[in-house]
Amino acid sequence: MAAMEMTVVSTAMPTVVAELGGALHYAWVFSAYMLASTVMVPIHGKLADLYGRKPVMLVSMAIFLAGSMASGQARTMTALIAFRAIQGIGAGGLQPIALTIVGDIFEVEERARMQGVFGAVWGIAGLAGPLLGGVIVAALSWRWVFYVNVPFGILSAIVLSFSFTESVERKTHQLDILGATLLSLAVVTLLLGVEGLLPILLVPGSLALGIAFVFVEHRAKEPMLPPHLFKTRVLATSSALSTATGAAMIGIVTFLPLYAQGVLGATPTEAGAAIAPMAVAWPIASAISGRLIPRLGFRPLVRLGMIVVALATMGLAFVISRGATSFELRAASAVFGIGMGLSNTAQVIAVQTSVAFNQRGVATASTMFFRSIGGTLGVGVMGVVLARALMVNAVTREAGGPELVARILGPERKTVAPSVLDAIAGDLQRGLAHVTWICVGLGVLAIAAAWLFPNPKVQNAPRPDAS
Repeated sequence: MAAMEMTVVSTAMPTVVAELGGALHYAWVFSAYMLASTVMVPIHGKLADLYGRKPVMLVSMAIFLAGSMASGQARTMTALIAFRAIQGIGAGGLQPIALTIVGDIFEVEERARMQGVFGAVWGIAGLAGPLLGGVIVAALSWRWVFYVNVPFGILSAIVLSFSFTESVERKTHQLDILGATLLSLAVVTLLLGVEGLLPILLVPGSLALGIAFVFVEHRAKEPMLPPHLFKTRVLATSSALSTATGAAMIGIVTFLPLYAQGVLGATPTEAGAAIAPMAVAWPIASAISGRLIPRLGFRPLVRLGMIVVALATMGLAFVISRGATSFELRAASAVFGIGMGLSNTAQVIAVQTSVAFNQRGVATASTMFFRSIGGTLGVGVMGVVLARALMVNAVTREAGGPELVARILGPERKTVAPSVLDAIAGDLQRGLAHVTWICVGLGVLAIAAAWLFPNPKVQNAPRPDAS
C-alpha cells in the first residue's frame, strides 16, 4: 500500500488538477499527506513499543483505508487535501511498524535478507503503481487510484490478525500527550511558514515550539522521542541523513511526472513511467545491500549509496535545465533508486541493532519520521519555488499563471494557443529545474551526513518471543 500510494497518486495528480483545478495547491496534496504521516510516525512508533505492534498496525490500516475512500469521493481540491491528511494519519504507522516487526522476528543476518524480500514487494507494487495508475486514469477515473488500496488493506489486516503473535508486557503507561501536541504544532507551523503564510511569525514560532518540545521530552516519564537515543552517533547521523534523502526523494517522485506530462506532453501512463524505474532499482539494490552487510558492515554501503544519490540528482538537474527526454528521466530515476536501496537497508538495520527491543519501535520510526519531515518540508519549499517560477513570464501570468497548468495537463492542452503553451511549458521547465537543483544540494548534504555515519558491529539485539 505504501509503495503504490506514492507512485499511483503521483501519476494521477496532473489529471486531478485538470479536473478539480487548484494548481496553486498542487504540492499541498502531497504536503498534507506527508505532514500528517510525519507527525504520526513517532507517535505510532511509541505506541507500538508500549502496547504492541499488532493493534497499532491494525488501527493504522483502518485509518489509512478510511482516508483512501474519502479521497476518492473528493469533489474539490480542498476536500482532497483534507482527506489526504486523514490518509497520512494512518500511513504514519504502516511502514515503520512493518519494519519493526521484521526486526522483532528475525536475527540480523536473516533481517538483511528479509529487507531484500520486502524490497521486492515494494518494487512490484511500485512498478505496478504508475502503470496501473495510468490505466485507471485513462479507463476509469483518477478516483479509483485511491480505491485500489482497499482490497490490499483488508487482506493485509486479515493476514496480520491471524498470523502474527507477540508477547507484550502489560503495565500502566503514561502517554506523552504534551510532547505529541508540541511536535505536531511545531511541524504544522513550520510547514505553513515555509509555504509563505506569515513566515515572519510562523517560522520563529515553530522554532519556539521545537525548543519547548525538547524541554518537555527531557522531563517526560515516557517521552515520545527519547532524547538519549539521539545522543548516539548512529541515531544522530541517521536522522540527518533521512531528512536530506527524504526531501530529495519526495521531490523527485512528486515533480518528475509533472515535468513529463506538462513539458513533454506525455500521457498519465507515460508520466508514471518516469519514476517507475526507481521502484525497480531500489529493491534490487536493497537485496544486494542486505547480502553485503555481513561482509562490509554498514558504513561503506551508506556512503556508496549517498554518492550514487547525489550523482543521480546532479544528472537530473542538468538534463532538465536543458530539456530532458523521457529516457533521461527514467535513467536518473533508476540511478537514484540504486543509491537509496544500497544505503537505506544498511541504515535501518544499523539503527535497529543499536537499541534495545523496547526502544526498537521508536528508533525505527525515528528514521521514517525524519525522512517524512524532510519530504514534507522539501516538497513545500519546492512547491513555492515552482509556483513563483510560473508567475515570472508575462505571457503566462496574463493567461492565468499556475492555473493554466491545469489546462495543459488535461484534454484541453490541444486548445491552448501555441505561444501560450510554449510559454507555460518553458516556465514549468525552468521552475522544475530550480526544484531539481534543490535536490542536488540535498544530495550533497546527504554525502556529508553519510561520511559521519559510524560503523557499528553487525550483531543481534535482544528480542522477546515474536512470530
